[in-house]
Amino acid sequence: MVCLIFEIKKKMFKNNIYYILAGILLLSSCAKEEKPVIVPAISVKSPVVVQQQKKHPLGTIGEVEPIYFLPMKTPFSARIDTGAETSSIDVEDQNFFERDGESWVAFDIVNRSSGEKHHFEKKIIKQKKVKRIENSEDRIIVPMDVKFGGKILKPNFSLANRDKFNYQALIGRNILTGLAVVDTSLANTLK
Repeated sequence: MVCLIFEIKKKMFKNNIYYILAGILLLSSCAKEEKPVIVPAISVKSPVVVQQQKKHPLGTIGEVEPIYFLPMKTPFSARIDTGAETSSIDVEDQNFFERDGESWVAFDIVNRSSGEKHHFEKKIIKQKKVKRIENSEDRIIVPMDVKFGGKILKPNFSLANRDKFNYQALIGRNILTGLAVVDTSLANTLK
C-alpha cells in the first residue's frame, strides 16, 4: 500500500513539472524583445528661479531704483531701504485742511533732477512717530499712486523733509515685501 501511494505522488509530481515547464516555454516564446525608447530632452527651469519669479515679480533689484509719482512724468531715484517699514517722499509746502469731516493735506513734490513740480491733495491715513538718530518726528502718512518696475501701486508714504538726503524718495518694506529681492551691489535695474 505504501508503494502505491508513493507511485501516485511520483506521477502527480511529474505531471506538475511538465505543466510548469510547458508554461514557462509558452511564456518565453510569446515575450517580445522591446527596444529602448529615446525620450527627447526638455528644458526645465530651476525650481528656485521659478519660485522667486512667482513670489517676487520684479526679481532682484538694486540699492537705488527709479520710481514715478503719478501723474508726474519724470522718475525719482529712490533709495531702497529694507530697514524702513514705510516708504517716504520729500515734500514742500504742507498745508492741512478738512474735507467732508476728514483730515487732508496739500503738498508739492518737486523733482530735483528735472525741476518737474506737481501739487497733490491727499487724505491723511494716519500720523506716525518716526525714529531718527538725534530725535523722533511725527509724520503724516498718505496713499500715493506710483509706478515702480512697471507696476502701478498705491502704497502709503510718509511725507518728509529729505533736503539733507541724496535721494528724495525712500522705498521701504511696505512696497518691497513680496515684490522684489534686494542686492545692494546692483543699481537701476528697473525701467
